[in-house]
Amino acid sequence: MYDTSTESSGKAPWLLFLAALILSLMMGVLDWASGYELQFFVFYFIPISLAGWNCGLVRTFIISALCGGLWYSIDVYSGHPYSSWFYGSWSALIRISSFLINGYSVVRIRELLLKSNQTKADLQQALLEIKTLEQLLPVCATCKRLRNDDGYLLQIEEYLSTHAAALHALGHCDACASKAFRDTVIEAECRL
Repeated sequence: MYDTSTESSGKAPWLLFLAALILSLMMGVLDWASGYELQFFVFYFIPISLAGWNCGLVRTFIISALCGGLWYSIDVYSGHPYSSWFYGSWSALIRISSFLINGYSVVRIRELLLKSNQTKADLQQALLEIKTLEQLLPVCATCKRLRNDDGYLLQIEEYLSTHAAALHALGHCDACASKAFRDTVIEAECRL
């Protein structure tokens, strides 16, 4: 898994990290002002998602831990009565876990989206190259005849008059290949 912090949407990752920190603190103030009876923790997902999309995994975990700590501190200092310390700890553990999971999920979604876009671009480039290769024609290097789609040998001028966008790939037709092979064998025998 790679860090997406350098691939933000035109803004410096540290600037967006700072914005997520400020937004987290603002959420904490609003949460404290609303009291423990009004459940406000879901709004902490906003700065976590902002960090996850733009700042990479480490900074997202920092924001997630900060939001979890803020929520727990505000819950404790606002006087939220729990019948047992276990219930308060359980609530804190669940919320902090959900913040961390949300942050990780946003980072991972961004990574997969970037990878998908890169794969799509690579595939489009490969398709362009395939289309270029499909336009290559088998042309005999000796007699300059080419083999059409039906397997018939045509003069190059005849083919090009109907297919102007084709490219040429030099080779030999069967007759010229056997003639060239015979000539090569005769030359080799003469040297011996």
